[in-house]
Amino acid sequence: MFQTSAAVLRPSAEFRLSSGTRLPTTSVFDMYWYFAAERQKIFYRRLDNCPPPWTVDPILRTYRFTNVYRAADRASQFLMRNVIYDGDQSVSEVFFRTILFKLFNKIETWQLLKETLGNLTWAAFDLQSYIAVFDRAVKGGRKIYSPAYIIPSPNLGSPKKHVNHLNLLRQMMHYQAPQKIANAKSLEEVYLILRSFPSMGNFLAFQFAIDLNYSEIVNFSEMDYVVAGPGARSGIRKAFPERGGLTDEELIREVTQAADREFRDRGLTFRNLWGRQLQLIDCQNLFCEIDKYTRVALPSEVMGGRRRIKRKYQPLSKYGEQWYPPKWDLRISN
Repeated sequence: MFQTSAAVLRPSAEFRLSSGTRLPTTSVFDMYWYFAAERQKIFYRRLDNCPPPWTVDPILRTYRFTNVYRAADRASQFLMRNVIYDGDQSVSEVFFRTILFKLFNKIETWQLLKETLGNLTWAAFDLQSYIAVFDRAVKGGRKIYSPAYIIPSPNLGSPKKHVNHLNLLRQMMHYQAPQKIANAKSLEEVYLILRSFPSMGNFLAFQFAIDLNYSEIVNFSEMDYVVAGPGARSGIRKAFPERGGLTDEELIREVTQAADREFRDRGLTFRNLWGRQLQLIDCQNLFCEIDKYTRVALPSEVMGGRRRIKRKYQPLSKYGEQWYPPKWDLRISN
């Protein structure tokens, strides 16, 4: 489908910044827009109950890639519908449920807790009861963490990762993190509050900030702030041989704001999320996904770094009804 010679890394085109400056790009930047358009087509084809295969692209058919819109992914959909907006909507309880889910980021783990303990609330939180559920699950060989990304264990006194994460959540609650976040004046401030806690690095703190921003606790635009994760930084390096002094985050913003133009210039049709344009978090995520895609689309000896995609595509279930934060006011239709 694409060239696989060393020539692909030579500047093949230019990207025009809002200032008028032009940055050289590699063919990976063209792949970025192709990938976004094709992956979104797969999303809608599945949603429309079209029979597989949903694409002729052999890489997209073989390997697992997240949706173009982060909020459309299975875990985010479950988080919004079944965690954030299901239950007491007070600041402390929404924060507690959201962070509890995200520390494990696994739907089956949330369901296990609910089936065993009933409603999961901060008001009735008993540390030992939660530990007992996880101890039994781990002893039985059950995986309680999602493999989507690494959630490091904070050093909070236990050799057990899940105990440390429960202690981290309890620490956040005791240090009034929910109230501080509810009073935050920007998405960046939400991120910085989360970043101040043990093991909450740049990437994880920003991801959790976006998750909390799905709720009614805070209400900031996803165009306000972004933090580039390690995968996105790698994707950016592959697409841009030079960045003209811009940070990764500044370049993500430039790319996001130019999305309509870039699709149009390549003759690509991109169907957005029922009127919702690509946001900073989505374009950040796309750089991470194109970093994975090029491990197969381009020869590893040319790209360097990681050489394979770990997770193969396995359809877990039929797409259910889509659900997004009511404050987004999306007019969802198939």
